[in-house]
Amino acid sequence: MINFINYTSTSAAKAFGGIFILLEVRFHGRGGQGVVTSADVLAVAAFKEGYYTLSFPTFGAEKRGTPVASFLRVSDKPIVLRDEIYNPDYVVVLDPTVMESVNVVAGLKENGMVIANYPSEEKVRELLGVKAVAINATKLAIEYLGRPITNTVMVGAFAGITGLVKLETLKETIVEWFKNPAIAEKNATLVEIAYKEMEKRKEEIS
Repeated sequence: MINFINYTSTSAAKAFGGIFILLEVRFHGRGGQGVVTSADVLAVAAFKEGYYTLSFPTFGAEKRGTPVASFLRVSDKPIVLRDEIYNPDYVVVLDPTVMESVNVVAGLKENGMVIANYPSEEKVRELLGVKAVAINATKLAIEYLGRPITNTVMVGAFAGITGLVKLETLKETIVEWFKNPAIAEKNATLVEIAYKEMEKRKEEIS
């Protein structure tokens, strides 16, 4: 059974870049890496800023190590679509090894972008053949968390490059999400690092 998390705001008449939107994002990774959490956290943060949001995974139970996907829709109007996202505006890749077995760019819109956990941006662009940005999320996660759980780095990277939500809103959501204060602080730090790195690179990437 697919679990939908649907947030509906009464003040959702907003515009993204001056255009009313239905933004669709697909997340790829492996079970146990927080792929589902990535979409859910962004759904909550975007809801706080007045959007309608919907996030859901492709499976009933997340099995550690197996390729999994999760989806996020963000709009200025109520979201009625419940299908999987086949033509995403953005693809977020949490685990670089997934790209070896999954066609992560399947259906990506013509002007779409991949945001990948990968040590080399040039190589990920060559590998995928699409517009892509990269951040070494694994390295950052190990440095700050002591383990390769990359979801908060990638959430920060996505928000920073798109400007969908403010950094303050995202950090607030992270702190609320992780009940352990020490873990919450570390993840909020990772979000901030990734957000600011991608925010600075917007012009060179566009």
